[in-house]
Amino acid sequence: MFRWLGQVVAVTLVSIRTIPQRLSSSVVAVIGIAGVVVVLVSVLSIGVGFKAAVQGTGSPNRAIVLRNGSQSEMTSGLTGPETDIVKQAPGIAQSGGRPVAAAEMFVVVDLPKRSTGTPANVPIRGIEAGSLSIRPELKIVDGRAPQLGTNEAMVGRAAQHQFAGVDLGATYTTGQLSLKIVGVFTTNGSSAESEIWCDSKVLQGAYRRGNSYQSVLIQLDSPASFDNLKNWLTTNPQLNVEAKREQEFYAGQTQVMTGLIDSIGYTISVLMALGAIFGAVLTMYTAVATRTREIATLRALGFNTTSVLVSVVGESLVLALIGGAAGAALAYIGFNGYETSTMNFSSFSQIAFAFHVTPALLTQGLVWALMIGFLGGLFPAIRAARLPISSALREL
Repeated sequence: MFRWLGQVVAVTLVSIRTIPQRLSSSVVAVIGIAGVVVVLVSVLSIGVGFKAAVQGTGSPNRAIVLRNGSQSEMTSGLTGPETDIVKQAPGIAQSGGRPVAAAEMFVVVDLPKRSTGTPANVPIRGIEAGSLSIRPELKIVDGRAPQLGTNEAMVGRAAQHQFAGVDLGATYTTGQLSLKIVGVFTTNGSSAESEIWCDSKVLQGAYRRGNSYQSVLIQLDSPASFDNLKNWLTTNPQLNVEAKREQEFYAGQTQVMTGLIDSIGYTISVLMALGAIFGAVLTMYTAVATRTREIATLRALGFNTTSVLVSVVGESLVLALIGGAAGAALAYIGFNGYETSTMNFSSFSQIAFAFHVTPALLTQGLVWALMIGFLGGLFPAIRAARLPISSALREL
């Protein structure tokens, strides 16, 4: 057993140490594998970043109430009297004898992207006084909060970075709506940072919506009270609404987009991986061809075929590991934290977010690299192990 293991280790080390003698072909294999890892990790990081932005908006202590059957705030609609009834439901936290809940509007407007100038659908949220206190994660990082009852507004930091015309002090005008930006806010990187917030009454007047809203955001007195709240709302004959935990609601908003991104990422990576496998196969066949006499000599000296097979596969795995590590490093340096925006198909509005190159994605990239290296080295290794000693010794 120990003799067999010693042979495997000795031949594998020799194979790895001679990699510089085949530098050009080895570099080609490394670059190919690194390219696969860069593409895989960078594309999947889009989905991770998008998902983090949207799902980061939710809190286990909050619930959102929409018109029954609505898939998003955009397709929901509630009258003012209905929102007043919703606020009377049991399970809502109280502050100063008043329910901690806010009826909110949701509309989209056109704003040009800073990078391209192309128009994008940017959400504007109409808020009430309770909208700020119900979101403790919200922080004003520049300027101040808007004064309700006026045309003042504040913009999320991500929206300010991605879209033109909403800088601090600017006035944004569209149709009958005119908003002066007086503040910039953050919400720990959630999708709310892609929005502009102003008084809901201003939006109602500008869009002739009367006394109507899209949703009611509720602070639960405890996460366990959600079921009681939901039962009261759905059985109330005065209402036609549904309640969802905020985390559940925003998780549903990511499914279409993240599924599309992951499908594209894996499809491109599989196609590139096939090319990288062929590159690795050619590299290892070249290595076997240049080491034919050496391999035959080792076998003539008593080294078994398994040690030869493992040495070739081991060399391929080392090249794959180098390529995978290089690709992972390039993906992290080049894409982690890169800010962009894309369409949220659930609300038909833009969401600004940052790419997230996570440890799990880097690990996945390295696993892909090792799989490519293993498959690329397997067939050349089998050929090397099967070489007849007599004919191999006669080869140049």
